[in-house]
Amino acid sequence: MSWYENDELWSGFAGLMFSPKRAVAAARNVAESPLLALPTGSRVLDLCCGPGIYLEPLARRGHQVTGVDLSPAMLERAQEVCKESDPPVELVRGDMGEFVRPGAFDVALNMYSSFGYFAEHERNMQVLRNIHTSLAPGGKLVLEVFGKEFLAAHSLDRPQAIDLEDGTVFVRNWVLDGWTRLHTEWTKVQGDKASSASVISYLYSAVELKGLVAQVGFVDVECFGGFDARPYDLNSKTLIVRGIRP
Repeated sequence: MSWYENDELWSGFAGLMFSPKRAVAAARNVAESPLLALPTGSRVLDLCCGPGIYLEPLARRGHQVTGVDLSPAMLERAQEVCKESDPPVELVRGDMGEFVRPGAFDVALNMYSSFGYFAEHERNMQVLRNIHTSLAPGGKLVLEVFGKEFLAAHSLDRPQAIDLEDGTVFVRNWVLDGWTRLHTEWTKVQGDKASSASVISYLYSAVELKGLVAQVGFVDVECFGGFDARPYDLNSKTLIVRGIRP
């Protein structure tokens, strides 16, 4: 079983990955970001939607939203978050390497470094091809990852300690295979109990990810360092790539 198929990882570390602070930021991004300025009624795919952080605010603005995730635990949370959404949110359990609906969406989102999970490069490329196929002509991809430049510019030697409502999580990162992959280890301490999980995914620079997105057929591909559309640089904590399906 691959690490991303372990539902205990998603349920056990959901407080770290999808904190209330992130939910507030997502709602603000939907309301204010020029990268997410969409015509009312847009058909939006959120691939790897997690617990629905983006789904509910998108639906609240009148968009037709489909959330896809492999984790039953995350979809249960998303269903609760979106239970009163109008229009209703469609939730689908599916693998991002396989989900495709030709021409069905105007916008496709992939947030929170959910791209690059597969150990095989070709499977990650298939994700991009599936997104391209699932977009209508003129449709837009918005892909957010943790960029390689920030890691290269800042020390990885010291673990981080992050306090949550249900304990403290210690985070350590290593780069692997000539800076092509990132290994992240989480250790959660709750009183006298501890649990651990590891995530290994591809690590991309702006020029690398921009090239991959263009390779599958997207045009007008741009990189940004935040949802306010600021330029991307080595101090950007997030890398956002936007491309258009011609």
